[in-house]
Amino acid sequence: MQWDDLRIFLAVARDGSISGAAKRINVQHSTVSRRIKVLEQKLGTHLIERKASGYELTSAGEELKLAASKMEVEVLEIEGALGGEEDRPTGVLRVAAINNMASSVLMPIFARFSAKYPEIELHIQVSNKYVSLAKRQADVAIRQTNTPHETLVGTLLSKVASAVYGERNYVASLRSGAPPKWLGVECCASHQSWTNAACPNRDHSFFVDDTLLTVAALREGMGLAYLPCFMGDNDARLLRYLAPEPHHDVGLWLLYHPNLRRTKRVRLFREHMLAEIVGQRELFDGSKPRRDDRNNFGTMPSPQPKRHERQAAPSVK
Repeated sequence: MQWDDLRIFLAVARDGSISGAAKRINVQHSTVSRRIKVLEQKLGTHLIERKASGYELTSAGEELKLAASKMEVEVLEIEGALGGEEDRPTGVLRVAAINNMASSVLMPIFARFSAKYPEIELHIQVSNKYVSLAKRQADVAIRQTNTPHETLVGTLLSKVASAVYGERNYVASLRSGAPPKWLGVECCASHQSWTNAACPNRDHSFFVDDTLLTVAALREGMGLAYLPCFMGDNDARLLRYLAPEPHHDVGLWLLYHPNLRRTKRVRLFREHMLAEIVGQRELFDGSKPRRDDRNNFGTMPSPQPKRHERQAAPSVK
């Protein structure tokens, strides 16, 4: 058996579909289907069965999944051990990031990394959901969290501050003393709880479930809402209505599997991201608002980020 066949089988076993596995490992749907059939022929047994809900593993498939998962851990360890000895950084690097950040402030940083290391094949995957690094759904994940997973190695790149924003004309109209109206936000638990605290009567007439939608609604003067400062401060049509509060800060982490910590392309990406984010710290921590924001609401707080690398626990989940 070839490891590449087992890698494809693991993708199908974890995703539950041929198309999902093909997308995850970046190969053609027909290739995945053909390689699974070849593997079944070599082993002389069926590994997966098609059901109405998708593909399910047979008993033989479950046994192979367990064995292949153990082999995957060994492959990761070998890759990590030898990755630091590469003369030139090459290979595939899959990075999972949140949509609102990846498509805006992080994209120029990604582009500069790709230009600097053209032989590294960089794949940016947008996902607001949990991504399993242990299952190689991605090599690196950039996440906003104050509780990173204990089994991963993580570098705290910065703190991400949030403030309350509104369309500049709408914010100016609130100076007359009119009660503000708030957008109903359902994009994440944090923004939802902060909004509920600021607007306890919850008399929202307009709801959004994504921060990009929040920006679009604010531009139309639909009310006020919390936004990360890297989004709100970069939009000339928006103004801060309330300053950032330190207890709303969220850590911006770069996370990766401990077995990949010595892989050269992962190390280079970590160093690149850390240098870039440090150079733009004020954009993320909200410590340098625009002049018109400062005139409206006084001097904003300047939280100082703390950077460190947290060591992962030895277990793999």
